[in-house]
Parts: sequence; C-alpha cells; structure tokens
Amino acid sequence: VQLQASGGGLVQPGGSLNLSCAVSGSFFRINVIGWYRQAPGKQRELVAAVTSGGSTNYGDSMKGRCTVSREHAKNTVYLQMNNLKPEDTAVYYCNLKVLRNSFWGQGTQVTVSS
Repeated sequence: VQLQASGGGLVQPGGSLNLSCAVSGSFFRINVIGWYRQAPGKQRELVAAVTSGGSTNYGDSMKGRCTVSREHAKNTVYLQMNNLKPEDTAVYYCNLKVLRNSFWGQGTQVTVSS
C-alpha cells in the first residue's frame, strides 16, 4: 500500500488549498483514511478523517474550516481547507487505517504566510 499526498504550497492568510491523497495497492474495503498534520516542535494531530462508508470526523484544530471527502473510484481522499491561518503551517500527512495496520504517506508542506 502506498499513499501519495499532494497539493500543499504557500498560501496567504485567508486563502484556500485542496490537498489530495492517492492510495494505491490492495487493501480491505473497510478502512479509514485521515489527514494529520505536524508543525515543528509539535505532536502530530488529526485534522480530518473519512471512513469507507463516508462517515467523517474532524479534529478541533480546523473544524469548520475544512472538509474531507473521498472518491472511491480513484481511491483518493481530498482535504479542502479554507480561511487558512499562519498557525495552520505544518506538514500534512495522509494515513490509511485498515484492520490492524496503519500506513502513512510522505507528507506535503503547507505554509501560510503573507
């Protein structure tokens, strides 16, 4: 299983970004794909997650400013982030949890700065 995150970059405060996580390989159909982020000197934290059934869960850090969605046909999960703030600057990782396994992508850098 491989996860490829993309879509990060430099954005001004108040701007938006849409991250993508493409998952390849074979895995059980019941699973959870989530977005996490880690800022320098801080612990990795959940941003949002979506199950294979479409249920979503949001962490407190970006609740109300982001939307997670999933496109099964492309095995891709998206994270639409709006009204970005400097404190959202971090490396954003996607994660697949399936059965008792957890797989991580390489991360994509998001920098919010004027």
